[in-house]
Amino acid sequence: MLAFIGLGNVGYEYTNTKHNAGFWAVDEFARKNNVVFKPGEGEFVFSFINKDKVLLIKPTTGMNKSGSAVKASMNKWELDFSDIVIVLDDVDLPLGSIRIRPKGGDGCHRGLENIIYQLKTNKFPRIRLGIATDEQMRPSEKYVLKPFNKDKQIVVKEMIQCCSNVFQSYIKFGAEKTMNHFNSIRKEK
Repeated sequence: MLAFIGLGNVGYEYTNTKHNAGFWAVDEFARKNNVVFKPGEGEFVFSFINKDKVLLIKPTTGMNKSGSAVKASMNKWELDFSDIVIVLDDVDLPLGSIRIRPKGGDGCHRGLENIIYQLKTNKFPRIRLGIATDEQMRPSEKYVLKPFNKDKQIVVKEMIQCCSNVFQSYIKFGAEKTMNHFNSIRKEK
């Protein structure tokens, strides 16, 4: 089984904030596959795609405590580190960029930091969605909790659509081929 775990914050006040890019990506893939999320046995919602071969998960813990939900979902479905793909925003990548990595550090992302802490490893795949614009991005805590300006909405939508293609490629071709293809795509400024 393969699980795409989108990170974000629950609640109406966070719905359109940049920090919810991970939620947007799994929501779009769920929409394309005509599935809905249901409550899990823990602090997450989930949905199955492809006859229970692909799992979509959204932690409901809040971004900075995502690790407990990731750990609980891994235990419930007996997932290995290689079975999960964390999907998150990245303030250090240009808006519209997507970077897929098989492992790595937290990049100062509190949600990813908490997952690494809870799982006691950084050896799990992740898809980083670029949210950096020409706005003042530091401190990042303030930047990520604001919506994108209207002039950026088209690029954001394209990035989320592209991430759906990343998911589909990951399912069909696996991690390495997907990384080789999508990491070679450069977003033009």
